[in-house]
Amino acid sequence: MIRHLLLATLGLLFTLQASAADILGNWRTIDDETGETKSIVKIYEKDGKYYGQVVDLLQKPNDTACDNCPGDLKGKPIVGMDVITGLVQKGKKYEGGEILDPVKGKVYDCKAWLEGDNTLKVRGYLGFLYRTQTWHRVQ
Repeated sequence: MIRHLLLATLGLLFTLQASAADILGNWRTIDDETGETKSIVKIYEKDGKYYGQVVDLLQKPNDTACDNCPGDLKGKPIVGMDVITGLVQKGKKYEGGEILDPVKGKVYDCKAWLEGDNTLKVRGYLGFLYRTQTWHRVQ
């Protein structure tokens, strides 16, 4: 009986550790050019792909519209907008998606990876040019 309880407890610990080591959840974004905290992005999974939705703007009103966004996103509120779309997990990295810079209105290819449980590196790139931001998990 004790052995079963111990095995169940260990299994639960491994499950909790595995879930903490994925990118799901809320992240505080840090601008790589200014070092300023910009927003809170919630990363969620849908149909095997990962998306990042802005849930809070930290330096602007939450009703700020995306004036520079392309297509149907132009003029829409940034809060509620998916700025990361279509990432697919490949081993320890998440690749194949896109990231939108709502300030510049540009869309870039995207990849992301964890460094520890609470630091997410998010890279937007166009060809061989790229920018990498460090995001921090919101506890």
